[in-house]
Order: sequence, then C-alpha cells, then structure tokens
Amino acid sequence: MGHRDGIFAAVALTLSALAMAGVLHTDVYTQAAGAEAHGVAALERQVAGDAPLLCLDQTSDAAMLKASSAPAPAAPTKSVL
Repeated sequence: MGHRDGIFAAVALTLSALAMAGVLHTDVYTQAAGAEAHGVAALERQVAGDAPLLCLDQTSDAAMLKASSAPAPAAPTKSVL
C-alpha cells in the first residue's frame, strides 16, 4: 500500500509539473502576469498618493470629450416572419 501511494504521488507530481510548464509557455500566462503587474503598480501609486484619481466629470476636457463622442447609429432591424 505504501509503495502504491508513493508511485501515485510521483506520477501526480510529474503530471502537475508538466501541466504547469505548459501553462508557463503560453501567451495567456504572460498577458495575465503583465496585467497583474500593471495593476499592482497603479495601486501602489494610488496608495502612495503619487497619482491623483481623475474622474471624467472633474477634468477640463470633459465637455470636449462629451461633444466629440456622438452616440453610434442604431443598426437596422429586420423582422423575419
């Protein structure tokens, strides 16, 4: 029973290591890690007080941004009967 558990643990560890190596070599992991690092850096700047929070309503360009962003035209609809 002890040998069987050891063999099972070794096989499980090997498969887990192979699965993790496969994930590490994909672009998905790289993109997620980069986004997380970017988010942590932004959070650190906010906590330190180095970067103020900007709301669109508080900026001087708010009126210009609202005027330049017209709503998109509605797509025509077809009824199928």
